[in-house]
Amino acid sequence: MKILTIADEESKAYWDYYKEGMFNEFDLIISCGDLDPHYLSFIATYAHCPVLYVNGNHDGKEGAAEPEGCICIEDRIFNYKGIRIMGLGGSMKYNPNRKNQYTQSEMNWRVRRMKLSLLYNRGIDILVTHSPAFHINDGKDKPHIGFEAFNRIIDKYKPKYFLHGHVHMNYGNIPRITKYNETTIINAYIKHIFEY
Repeated sequence: MKILTIADEESKAYWDYYKEGMFNEFDLIISCGDLDPHYLSFIATYAHCPVLYVNGNHDGKEGAAEPEGCICIEDRIFNYKGIRIMGLGGSMKYNPNRKNQYTQSEMNWRVRRMKLSLLYNRGIDILVTHSPAFHINDGKDKPHIGFEAFNRIIDKYKPKYFLHGHVHMNYGNIPRITKYNETTIINAYIKHIFEY
């Protein structure tokens, strides 16, 4: 299965310079947040596969439209052709007046609320978030610190892939792909294609 994962910055190739059929090769498209909802709607219009998404810390502004034709996987496990995909968007809380920002405790609570779903689904194959895990390619400033809850999910359920955005690769020496035990971690900044 060929999966396109996207995050944080719209790809000019897929929007400004779109050519008919560009999305035909993909079996699934996953957004890790902070993308213009019109961009996601555009992709969903021309893709012949589901477009899944979680919210980033800049999403959900007052009066902003939801992306049309896309499937929000926040706080749920979405099963696609036998692949169990769990979504947890948002970033570390650094501005109390913004949506999609959480403390470590609040993210822990979100994960605890999903325990029955994790049990029912017998774990997950792909974890999709906006922020990275704690001390795995996260930042040192408060907005970009990763969540400890994600480390625990990876350690306990050993998903094959962990997809995130938020830490832009142009911030410095940020790797696209990292291996953590049995999990391949992919930074989805702008776009990345992988085979499941």
